[in-house]
Amino acid sequence: MNQVTGKAGEQAALKHLIENGYQLVHRNYRCRLGEVDLIMRREKMLIFVEVKTRKSTQYGLPRESVTYAKQKKIYQIAQQYIQRYRINHLLFRFDVIEILCKNGEEQINHIENAFFFNG
Repeated sequence: MNQVTGKAGEQAALKHLIENGYQLVHRNYRCRLGEVDLIMRREKMLIFVEVKTRKSTQYGLPRESVTYAKQKKIYQIAQQYIQRYRINHLLFRFDVIEILCKNGEEQINHIENAFFFNG
């Protein structure tokens, strides 16, 4: 996957989320620990979203690239974000949106609560 495909995937994921009642809080949130693709809100839930886009499944499903190390990194970024913005009135979760681009069409799979992290 190249950067153009990744950005197009993030845009498709954002559109999908907004159409399903989510509000954008941050896009490509960066801190010294790394980056989270999307931070969304829905009611009293803050959702940290990792978007994975592929043109084929030759190297596995997109979600399979969200390894334990990547999950840990996203969790650490989420903790930093929550502390930085003093967010104590919202619950939070981690979602993955996988996008397969086949024959010019995007197949979007939104995996809510894709992983949990206990430290």
